Amino acid sequence: MISLWRVAMIAAPIAFGMAYGIASPAFAQSAPPAASDPPPPPPPEPKVEAPKDPKDPFGVEVTLTSKTIIFMKGNSTWDKALDNLQDAFKSLYALLEQRGIAKAGPAMTIYTQADDTGFSYQAAVPIAEAPKDAPKGDIGVGQSPAGKALKFVHRGSYESMDNTYEAITNYLDEKRLEAADSFIEEYETDPVTTPEDKFVVTVYVPLK
Repeated sequence: MISLWRVAMIAAPIAFGMAYGIASPAFAQSAPPAASDPPPPPPPEPKVEAPKDPKDPFGVEVTLTSKTIIFMKGNSTWDKALDNLQDAFKSLYALLEQRGIAKAGPAMTIYTQADDTGFSYQAAVPIAEAPKDAPKGDIGVGQSPAGKALKFVHRGSYESMDNTYEAITNYLDEKRLEAADSFIEEYETDPVTTPEDKFVVTVYVPLK
């Protein structure tokens, strides 16, 4: 699976500039249409899909508070995304159990970069405080993103999340909002043990 809409979330600042007249030099140098040409039709209004459950927040503005997290950094192709994320969370859960560290919130994935072929991420679990013995290797301790963001909810399979991201992208276009260059999935259902078609995921889109 190539998750084009997740890629669009990371590329939102570029898309915003192209859509609303912040033209690059290449576009600025394009020749204007001839006077005899008919004016182009106006672009269709973007359609914003409603969430599956009307009680779910969709585009609600929130302020994220930074949390202490233990995380595993990684890279993945889109077709192996769920497998790789689940493996990362299994490794984190094993470390937490081994050290007797309690979770302090739902697991999350912080996407830091994405393109057509894959993405970079931090698979993270909130904890009450940083352990005295810092983990080594691929696992680290840090802080989750903070600041103004929009909140959306996805229900269903991981594969079907592209539909949610399409709706989010359309919402940003319609509201003329500019996203930051990352986004967060917070798993209200455990990403390792929950059947894939029963996922409940809160998506946070930080704003510039």
